[in-house]
Amino acid sequence: MKYKAAFFDIDGTLVSFHTHRVPVSALEAIGRAGAEGMRIFISTGRPYADMEPVEAVPYDGAVALNGADCRWRDGRVVEKHLIDYKDFRIIYEAGLEMDFAVGLELDGGIFVSRLTPAVMELAEAIAHPVPTVCDIDALFREKGCGQLCVYFTSEIEEEVMSRVPALVASRWHPCFADVDPAGVSKASGIAAFAREMGIPMAETVSFGDGGNDVPMLEATGLGVAMGNADSSVKARAGYVTSSVDEDGIARALDYILSL
Repeated sequence: MKYKAAFFDIDGTLVSFHTHRVPVSALEAIGRAGAEGMRIFISTGRPYADMEPVEAVPYDGAVALNGADCRWRDGRVVEKHLIDYKDFRIIYEAGLEMDFAVGLELDGGIFVSRLTPAVMELAEAIAHPVPTVCDIDALFREKGCGQLCVYFTSEIEEEVMSRVPALVASRWHPCFADVDPAGVSKASGIAAFAREMGIPMAETVSFGDGGNDVPMLEATGLGVAMGNADSSVKARAGYVTSSVDEDGIARALDYILSL
């Protein structure tokens, strides 16, 4: 088998934005790939504990929080990164100044500074519970955090991120961006698992549809863009399949397993 491990994004890749489910064709194809010896992983911006939509997928581990939290399915940590408190405060204060919400993505859920239309829009788009409003400054100091969910526009993003060079933003939905430590991405998370398994990156394949998937699409041996991905994402992939709702995972895996 040419590719020993496959890494799948969740929202818009494994899980349809329309049905909020993994298509049966994808589950069957992933089962076939696993039976032939391919290791299966999730690679997502979601927290490690927020995998309910893909529970039926027989995955071995997860690159969660865009690479900030990498664990085997049984919870063993492969790699973990946290945001520095002073950088969090810069983002938090910018939210107060520019009128946008900031969220912490933790195993216990997403906790936000306040509810805004953008917060509600994202929750509805992924059929997710509305985040809990709380004192996120106190929660950050108590728990720490590997990824912020920042509900700003792309125009405001440019101004805010210039203030925090130690952090990087990635976007897969127009109403918000994931903010992580610089140097951390789905690609770095996949590399951590590849080292753990003793396989080269050239023998890994990744599947995605959003801007935060581009680093892994370019870093793995083969990057597969879904048919529902933006043209800018498709341009960075080595292979483009059909959409998640048109059996895109199954079609791509059939091709990959034939190599």
